[in-house]
Amino acid sequence: SNGHKVILWLAIADFCASLGVFVRSAMWRYFQPMMMKDDDASVIFCAVTSAWTQYFYTCTWLWTFSYAINVRSYLRGEHFSMRRYHAIVWTIGALLTSVGLTVLYYPNADCQNVKELWTALVRVLPNYCATYLPILIVMIGNPIIYQDCSKMINELFMSRYTRVTSYEREVMARFKWKFCLINIVFYICWLPNLIGGFILWTVWGAIPENIMIVIWYAMAAMNPLQAFLNAFVYRRWAKSQEED
Repeated sequence: SNGHKVILWLAIADFCASLGVFVRSAMWRYFQPMMMKDDDASVIFCAVTSAWTQYFYTCTWLWTFSYAINVRSYLRGEHFSMRRYHAIVWTIGALLTSVGLTVLYYPNADCQNVKELWTALVRVLPNYCATYLPILIVMIGNPIIYQDCSKMINELFMSRYTRVTSYEREVMARFKWKFCLINIVFYICWLPNLIGGFILWTVWGAIPENIMIVIWYAMAAMNPLQAFLNAFVYRRWAKSQEED
């Protein structure tokens, strides 16, 4: 089914994003003197790894949203082809990443030393918007979609069976619990990013360094953990469950 395929591509995008984080972290850990050089090679490496990681993480968010859409369309008896999902996810991901990073790195790739608020608004803020907009869409949209799906599952069981037994109630509870855990995992992994972005832009010029360091550590730990946690929440929860 499309549900299995969406989960597969979500896992692939997660793996690619985590690979980008691993390569970049390894280079900074073991080749820090080379990475600190202000030359074309280090700038290109920084830009390429940033684009790679941001692109595939954006795609994971879009695949997460696509899974929710697919569940609802399945329950409604609608059918969206995987070709459409691929076109939407990879294209929107590429568009958001290219726009955000082009504004950030062009014409001057020295984006780490932005001090003036106006310069930050023009160069840095668009990349934040391109990055965090999909996260917000998933955080707001997925709970609404899954709540709607839970209601449809209840109505489906009520219309199919004259008497709902403990088994049917257990299956319905599993669906709801699975939807809940999918949302919880996403919030755990990406809420630190939103908190950090909110603090950064509300107190620009007087950023609390200690708080931001804690948030950055949380981001470094929780963002790659999405792939690991997804392996548990997207698994098959019931033998009779047709749609994952």
